[in-house]
Amino acid sequence: MCYHGRRNFQGATMATTSLPGISESSLDPFQERVGERDVVLASLMGGDFRFESDSPELLQLVRMAYAGLPAHRLPVSAPEFHIELRLVPGRSMTTTGEPPAVRAQSGAGLLCGVMDERNYVVMSPEQGRALVVVSRDMLAFPYHLRYELIEFAVFTMATCRLGLVPLHGACVGRHGRGLVLLGASGSGKSTLALHSLLHGLDFLAEDAVFVEPQSMLATGVANFLHVKDDALGFVSGDSARSWIRDAPVIRRRSGVVKHEADLRRAPISMSSGPLELVGAVFVSARKADDPQHLLQALPLETVAGRLINDQPYASGQPGWSTFQQTITRLGVHELRRGVHPQASVDALLTLLA
Repeated sequence: MCYHGRRNFQGATMATTSLPGISESSLDPFQERVGERDVVLASLMGGDFRFESDSPELLQLVRMAYAGLPAHRLPVSAPEFHIELRLVPGRSMTTTGEPPAVRAQSGAGLLCGVMDERNYVVMSPEQGRALVVVSRDMLAFPYHLRYELIEFAVFTMATCRLGLVPLHGACVGRHGRGLVLLGASGSGKSTLALHSLLHGLDFLAEDAVFVEPQSMLATGVANFLHVKDDALGFVSGDSARSWIRDAPVIRRRSGVVKHEADLRRAPISMSSGPLELVGAVFVSARKADDPQHLLQALPLETVAGRLINDQPYASGQPGWSTFQQTITRLGVHELRRGVHPQASVDALLTLLA
């Protein structure tokens, strides 16, 4: 749960008397002396995050992303993370219709994500601290700002500090048991997650899932669901259709246009805590040969290669070996499309029984 307060931070004790020929920026080149800041606190992914900024616009984006989410606790003690958000004047180097893509850098115990000289993230996961710098014109790109700068810091620090395995996928469950939904972009993971939650399954995450490999507990941030227009054809009920249809539209870097539906405004059941994974399901865009048999267990000898090909970044993380061995033992299936998404949800329920 998020809330905000106010705290006054004192900067370095240095003389502030104006001196001839010396500018204020020369006296404080690193902008260490700051004034009054607002604070937003959020419990996310097994950690306690503190966001600080003197920019109401940036803190409002934090509230949009994380307010009202259930706190997920993992078996380890919750570490504290401190993220400072700084809005700077001027324009970025953006010359196209969207900001430059983030480039990752690392060294000297620091991790960085850089769009350009005025938009970047610098993190020290070991210390649990990060600085997010944003140019004022980036406020015109709230989707990219949230996901590629603020959320980049949250996800990266939690992953490193808590030893989580970061998966590109969705996760739904029932009665504390969960399934991670994997597969290539366009395979239908988001559509399946949508229909799972509309039919009563607990919703954990749609785009990014984080697994503690020893306990196989999965966590994530259940704030938004991204749905294409063509998925509305299978949605029944005026309230559900309006919730999606009236949601803001975002354009991903791939060019795909989707509705960004706020899950906190939907008549659904969000998972109140982490889900213990009982298996993984590769969602396939191929239609099933037999509409009565959508699920097929993958041969054990193919599972390792399939997982690595689908999750190249996660497979390089320290906890991958434990995760891969355990999820293989639990069971990995492929799910092909049936005549209606409800049939796919029913197939998932057989694994969650």
